Amino acid sequence: MYNPFSWVKSITRIALFYGLAMLVGWYFDALLWALAIASTALVLINYYHLVKLNNWLWHSKKFTPPDASGIWGYIYDGIYYMQRRNRIKRKKLGNLIRRFREGSESLPDAAVVLDADWHIEWCNRLARIELGLNWPEDAERRIDNLIRHPEFVKFLRNRNYDSPIEIESPTNISRVLEFRMMPYGEKHYLLIARDITQISHVEQVRKDFVANVSHELRTPLTVLSGYLEMLKESPEMPQSFIDKAFDEMGTQSTRMQSLVEQLLALSRIEASTERVYEKVVNVPQVLRTIEIEAQSLNKNKGHSIEFEVDEGLQIYGVETELRSAFSNLIFNAINYTPNGGKIKVCWGKEQDRARFKVIDNGEGIPEEHLSRLTERFYRVDKARSRKTGGTGLGLSIVKHVLSHHNSKLEINSDVGQGSEFSFAFAKQIIAIKE
Repeated sequence: MYNPFSWVKSITRIALFYGLAMLVGWYFDALLWALAIASTALVLINYYHLVKLNNWLWHSKKFTPPDASGIWGYIYDGIYYMQRRNRIKRKKLGNLIRRFREGSESLPDAAVVLDADWHIEWCNRLARIELGLNWPEDAERRIDNLIRHPEFVKFLRNRNYDSPIEIESPTNISRVLEFRMMPYGEKHYLLIARDITQISHVEQVRKDFVANVSHELRTPLTVLSGYLEMLKESPEMPQSFIDKAFDEMGTQSTRMQSLVEQLLALSRIEASTERVYEKVVNVPQVLRTIEIEAQSLNKNKGHSIEFEVDEGLQIYGVETELRSAFSNLIFNAINYTPNGGKIKVCWGKEQDRARFKVIDNGEGIPEEHLSRLTERFYRVDKARSRKTGGTGLGLSIVKHVLSHHNSKLEINSDVGQGSEFSFAFAKQIIAIKE
């Protein structure tokens, strides 16, 4: 910026001012008084401009400077120019910080910025979901006061960050996170947490899949091969036996198909890499579709089914997985509740969480079975499961879907009174309408 200020002009003006004062003092024969009055006037003028400057800097809401001439005009213009330049710099810096935060929010890993004493200075959205941090409530709090796993605390205090550590997620013990600490800048650290659950479980899932398939398919295949051998060896069987054989073989074939489909669904869920926070699921709409299917399944059962749904409550998640979890619990209640029972399906806010419940007045489940219900192929009553076509995989699918969404299945049941299957989603996963 060109500065037109000239010291020569400024000194010349002062000299002319005092010269005029001396001329007037000489004319009235009061030279000293004239110089004193001129000096006092000059001090008062400068003090007046200092007061104006103070009011403009501290009290005025105007960005533009006050009007003034001479050296004070140049001072006002200089300060105005500096303020404008600083505002431009602050705006550019603000845009840079905003772009940095937007980029950090899109990272596929949880990221936390720490100072030299491990106080939290910033964290991205995935850190709030995966590590259970609250922003900005947790700002300036020590990370080891929020993540208290002994291995993590030891990792911090050793200050040897060459190798990462693997520990359970603070929000979900069934998931494994890899933590890395990277120093940067002046005494700052970037903590990165990556979900490696799928990597460590892929091989185990494959082995379990093969073992489960071989175990569960053995019975229907034995039935099929037995009937086929009998028909081959004795082609002149009575028609009633042939009809029974074909009916049984058809039933076993359907069972095998259902079993394979559910095993594939379970395998897809366990190996899923979809991130739950990327898409919003319209749960009320999903439940409306399931309600239609439930009423069709209920034709022969005659249950009274009531849906109580908060139409405005949506969440982040994987729609296909959540649909599977909702439908499995609802269809189980229909299949295993004696005819003419009552079933209630609820979806709504409970405190600051989103909760789903299926309540029935069926036979109930003995307490010793509750802890094992989500195991693959576990059945309370195997005979009844075969009669209803159950595979023993439904609740296992529900368990893995909820694990993927940082939730877990809660089961309350009293024999002869009925059962309640429910789960809740944390407030971080609730989609807020803008």
